[in-house]
Order: sequence, then structure tokens, then C-alpha cells
Amino acid sequence: MVNTPETGSVANNHSQQPLQRIQSHHSSPTRSANPAIPHRFKIVARGQEAKNYNFRDARPPGKKTTVVESIGHLIKSCLGGGVVAIHEAYKQCGLWTSLVLTIVFGLFVSYCMYILARSAQKMYGRVQVPSMTYPDLAEAALSTGPFEKLKQYSTCFRYAVDFTIAVDLFGSCCVYQVMIARTMKQLIENVEEIREGEGTPIRVFIATLLVPCILICMITSLKYLAPFSLVADFFIVTVAGATIYYAVKLSEQSLGEMPVFKDLSGLLEFMGVCVFSMEGIGATLAIENSMEEPKKIGLVLAGGMSIVISIVLTVGFFGYWGFGEKSKSPVTVNFPLETFPIILKVFMALMIYVTFALNFWIPFELVWYYIKKRYNPNKYWFWERVYRAIFVCGITMIALIFPNVSKFIGVLGSFCISNMGFIYPAFIELCLDWEDPGLGFIKWRLWKFIFIFVFGAFLCILGTVSNVKELIKEVF
Repeated sequence: MVNTPETGSVANNHSQQPLQRIQSHHSSPTRSANPAIPHRFKIVARGQEAKNYNFRDARPPGKKTTVVESIGHLIKSCLGGGVVAIHEAYKQCGLWTSLVLTIVFGLFVSYCMYILARSAQKMYGRVQVPSMTYPDLAEAALSTGPFEKLKQYSTCFRYAVDFTIAVDLFGSCCVYQVMIARTMKQLIENVEEIREGEGTPIRVFIATLLVPCILICMITSLKYLAPFSLVADFFIVTVAGATIYYAVKLSEQSLGEMPVFKDLSGLLEFMGVCVFSMEGIGATLAIENSMEEPKKIGLVLAGGMSIVISIVLTVGFFGYWGFGEKSKSPVTVNFPLETFPIILKVFMALMIYVTFALNFWIPFELVWYYIKKRYNPNKYWFWERVYRAIFVCGITMIALIFPNVSKFIGVLGSFCISNMGFIYPAFIELCLDWEDPGLGFIKWRLWKFIFIFVFGAFLCILGTVSNVKELIKEVF
């Protein structure tokens, strides 16, 4: 779920950009008002002078978050739609391989989030600015970095970060529509197990969501939506607990009978869904910017990500073990049609519905900045709502074509998170460390970048291709 320190939890993991990011998207103390200037960030200090810059005291006054509050914001930022689909990814890969890789990927994701936060704090001192958003940092790292031939592409790097975030969040909205549709189909048809080709097609239920989704996306202020995010967080924890209960109650296999590993295609799908389920790179700098003690961001990441990994692992492990090869997403559709599970299914669908609007708001604000330049400011009110409706129609069309939750999340995780969660942070760090403090003994910092880049490229190319092929195969 998308979440922000300013607004509370919003929906999706993986990521997401806060209100602060939208507000400062096109303004920064280090940027020139003249867009014709090729490099809008300049190095102001180096060495010890840069390290001595007190960015904490230079930040504007206002309510700041403690370490514990920041851990709470991080957990909200990382937990979302991928969590209630992770058990289906376990099914594709194999229980025990998935269990181990969840921990490994969780630690890897946490480290890359730390890389981003640490790089930002280095950059603050060099350009003498107290805070930055992710796109700010990306542009600054390239425009002030050691690679002269690449500096002219610093704005393109910024746009690449923006584009990846938009694809990730708009894609998450498609996933949410399918999840709501599956819950509707099960409750309306009163069936324990949802089977393809039986009853009303799932696409009919997705189509019926078009008008309700357009209506809720006409809400243009987060203050009307954010309060629901706290309720959504409560339901995520409740679902995790219910998954354990029903898994133990309904499981037909012993843990020893569960498959260790299945195949490469399942592994690639799992990798995409797994990193998507626990990735909060988009909120990392927003959380750091709002902290009373921003240098303790490492402690926040260690504490918050430990809880996130535990919840993802719990839903994935018990969800697959309990419901086996019949597992569907969201995990709640696997619960029996009894009073409490039915109530949980209904409220979960409602929360995902609100989450759709929360997830939609952030990337739309990003693209609306560019779109509105084509129109008279006096007509912004009208055209904003027209484009909101157009974007929701596009999202619904994609969901209608590809109504497979797990594989769609696999595509988002493989393409978006591999870039914004691994490759971009590693490259930003390399730009900052190239000259100060240097590449180190046997150039270990360069080798670290190569390792992260290769992993990210592997996930991006093979994971995206594999999951896209599976999506297309289902449709055509």
C-alpha cells in the first residue's frame, strides 16, 4: 500500500511517493528557475565541509516523527496488495525455496533502501540542501557525478524515476480491481472455490467496477481518503492472523509433503511478487525527511523491515501450506464461507477499493502536472476530472485483458522494483562514492554496484519477459 508520513498509510507496497514528493516535484533550493540550464544541481561543498553540514537543523520547523513512529510509517509503506497475493507466488515456486528467498530478498531490499537514504544524506552536504525527494536525488547524483558524458541525461534520469513510479502505482490499481472482482464473484455466487470458466466470467465483475472506481477517483484531496488507510493496515494484520488459523485448520498436507522447488518460470514469478510485496523505496526519503533524528534511518529500516518480512513470510508460507494448489489471490477468497470470513472478505474488498483511489492519486498528480500545461488554468477543474476518468478507463481495460493477479504483480515487481528498488539506488550510490571516498580496496564499491546491477537486470529482463509471456498465453 502507498503510504506517507504526512497522510498515513495509503495502498501498495512497493512504493510509493508521498504528498511531499508531489509538492516538491518541480521545486528545490538547488534548482535553477531557468529550465534551459542543463545542470540544475551544483556542488557547493566537498570533503569534511560537506560532512559537517547539519541538514537536520536546516530543515523547516514542523511536526517530526520519532524512530518508533517512523518504523510505523515504513511498515505501512511496504505492506499492500502484494502481501495478500504472496501465497500464490509461493505456489508457483515451491514452499521451502520461497521461504528462504523471502528472507534473502527482504534483507536485500532493506539494504538497497538504506543505500538510497545514505546517498541522500551525502548529497545534502554536497549541494547544501536539507532534504530531497527520490527524483531530486536521481537528477542531482547524475548532474554532479563523475561521468561527464552522462550529465546531460540527468533530467532524463529524473523522468525515468517518475515513469517507473507511475507504472508501478497505476499497475497496482489494475491488480486491486481484479482482487475486488474475485471477492465479488465468490460472495455473489456463494462458492467456496473460484474456478475459471464456471459461473459469471471474472471480466464481467471487473467491468462493473468501472463506474465506482471513476467516482471514487474524482476525490482530489488525500485528506478525505487517508483516514481509511489506518483501517486498511488493521485488516492486513487481521488477514495475516486469519491465514495462520485457517491454514492450520484446513491444510490437507503435512509440511514435509510440500514441494521444495518447482521450475524456473515459477521462480521468476515469485521473485517479482516477493520484492513487490515488501518494497517501500518510494517512501524511504519521505520518512527520512520527516524524522526528528534522520541519521537513525538505518535503525528505522532494520526495525520496520523485520516486521514487514515477517508478515509477508507468514501470509506466503501459511497461505500456500493451508490452501495448497487451489490458492487464489487475494488470500481471503480461500477462507471458508462462514460468518467471520465473509465479514472479513467484504471489508477487505472495501478497503482495497479505497486503496485503489489512494494508489491512483499519487501517479495521477505526477502526470497531471505535465498534462495541465496544455489547458487554460480556468478550466483545470474540468479537464482534471476528464483525465481522471480516462486514466481509470485505461486501468480497467488492462485489468479486463489481463485478470491474473499473481502474474501481473510479477510483471510490476520484475520491471518496476528491479529498477527503482535495486538498479537506480546502486547507480546513485556509485555516482556519489566514485571520487569521495573512492572505490576502495580492489574497487569493492564498483563490484558491489555490478552485483546489484546484474541482479536487477536479471530480474528486470528475465522476470518481465517470463511473466508477460504467461499473461499473454492466458489471454491469447
